[in-house]
Amino acid sequence: MAVTKTHPIKSTLKAAIDYICNPEKTDGKLLVSSYGCAAETADIEFAWTRRHAIDKGTNLGRHLIQAFQPGEVTPEQAHEIGMQLAKKILGGKYEFVLTTHIDKNHVHNHLIFNAVSFTDHKHYHSNKRSYHFIRRTSDRLCQEYGLSVIVPGQDQGKSYIEHQATQNGISYKAKLKAAIDRLIPTSADFEDLLHRLQREGYEIKRGKYISCRAPGRERFTRLKTLGVDYTEEALAARIAGRSRPSHQPKQRNGKISLLIDIQNNIKAQQSAGFTHWAKLNNLKQAAKTMNFLTEHGIGSYGELESKLTAVSARRDAAHAELKRVESRSTELALVMKHAATYRQLKPLYDRYRKSGDKEKFLRGHESEIILFEAAARELKRLGAVPLPATESTKTELANLAAEKERLFAEYKAARSEVQEYETVKQNVDALIAVPKEQEQQRRHELE
Repeated sequence: MAVTKTHPIKSTLKAAIDYICNPEKTDGKLLVSSYGCAAETADIEFAWTRRHAIDKGTNLGRHLIQAFQPGEVTPEQAHEIGMQLAKKILGGKYEFVLTTHIDKNHVHNHLIFNAVSFTDHKHYHSNKRSYHFIRRTSDRLCQEYGLSVIVPGQDQGKSYIEHQATQNGISYKAKLKAAIDRLIPTSADFEDLLHRLQREGYEIKRGKYISCRAPGRERFTRLKTLGVDYTEEALAARIAGRSRPSHQPKQRNGKISLLIDIQNNIKAQQSAGFTHWAKLNNLKQAAKTMNFLTEHGIGSYGELESKLTAVSARRDAAHAELKRVESRSTELALVMKHAATYRQLKPLYDRYRKSGDKEKFLRGHESEIILFEAAARELKRLGAVPLPATESTKTELANLAAEKERLFAEYKAARSEVQEYETVKQNVDALIAVPKEQEQQRRHELE
């Protein structure tokens, strides 16, 4: 699990970059990376880009912190996750410096990026939408790396401390919910549930709302604050077996959904209403599954596997080509940036080279000379020597943008098709397994 927060940098940009690049915090700067700039000259390169800004703003950059749960990730993994996060949220348009700090009991990333894009010289707009995009992207990357995440909708109204406590299995609210869930199947009614909670050490306070206080806690907790499934009405309905769960799978656009494993479903064990709904849902999804097989001319399990393999290969090919195009676009954007700096500062650098007093000239134009030399090094690294023509580079970028749009549409369609085939296959596997289980049970009874 990673927690993210961001704030603007309005002054002392160099001090902020120096702080996050501290060798004592970054394993001797082994955990320092940058994009579109060098970490050592980032403040100068940021400033050069901001000089060309379309709209003038007060922010010099933005500082994002990504903190991980202690013991859950290695410094190298954290750094890789941070780099992927930076690339996804900034889209290769902003210079940035990324560092990973290991001097605290929890590994955390620092990302400082320019307030202005070097591709279109527009300011980065920070708002609720951009923050939620950062948060969702960070959570998705954590999932890919097998790390825990805060499930959307389940952390509403929770402090970070409380969420951490829940993750560690020590949240008083989590314990109360677990106790209620465990006692519901054996409770005769709502009053019986309260008596059972009392026997487990919970103090009950009656009033407009029922509240419980766990042993050793100072404050009472209203049941309704635990969630929509824990109001007095919802609990009474759950005990009576009439409730429909608040988190039933949503059916969208008539698409096939997975069959529900009623036998091993916790809600099915707690609620007769949910069991009834799940059985009806499974019948509908089984019918949709069979119709899908008929419509697509699939007459055997082998044909289904072959179809899934084919659509998966098409998805993977589109994804690989999309990554290639994105990589080339990013590379060309950097070439454009450094080439523009090189061309603009080349006359001044030539004057410096011809100057009779280079030290004096350097004192007057240090920033520009540093920028020119940095641009020259990057162009050489990118293989852009001699400099490519500006117009041809722009044309290639435009063609790549069109190709990226086409490939993304192709990848999205193939991905959706793969998901549909995977759902169908899992449903078929479940439908095949049912007769086998019934036959095994029948044989066991005969024995």
